[in-house]
Amino acid sequence: MSTSYRVAVLVGSLRKASFNRKLALALAKLAPAELKLEIVEIGQLPFYNEDDAAEPPAAWVEFRNTIKGADAVLFVSPEYNRSIPGVLKNALDVGSRPYGHNAFDGKPSAVITLSPGALGGFGAHHHLRQVLACLNAPLLPSPEVYLGGAAEMFTADGDIAKPETEAFLRKVMTAFAGWVQTLKG
Repeated sequence: MSTSYRVAVLVGSLRKASFNRKLALALAKLAPAELKLEIVEIGQLPFYNEDDAAEPPAAWVEFRNTIKGADAVLFVSPEYNRSIPGVLKNALDVGSRPYGHNAFDGKPSAVITLSPGALGGFGAHHHLRQVLACLNAPLLPSPEVYLGGAAEMFTADGDIAKPETEAFLRKVMTAFAGWVQTLKG
């Protein structure tokens, strides 16, 4: 691949030192050079309200333009109450509504969930995949990535602690790069 692809990374946790933010930063280091990952902040987005569609808040416009300008989207999220965090759902609503103005339409996407528990965010992962299918965001079919043991995932410097996990994540990012290239050409 000689083409460079801009990847908008949406992190489903607002906490500055969240495990998922650490993972997003680590993935940016592990990704093939063709993928340029950039975290897109979602915590400042006002709640979606269709009454505001005619004159959308500036934060909505900026977010939608950022997603439209990206070649692909990577979702890195924890699981809250067996589903996706509310802030991430709001970002999906802001970016995809009103009907006919979906910034995620046709964007190659991938989902990675990370949680402290053994299930690795399985519920959130599948809820997010369901929403993204509705938004016509073509999802990397395989591998599906549910990472557990978040508290032991990182070194003090924020790198992936276990070599086998790092190798797996490199393969995931290589697969995502291939997916983006296939869909974007």
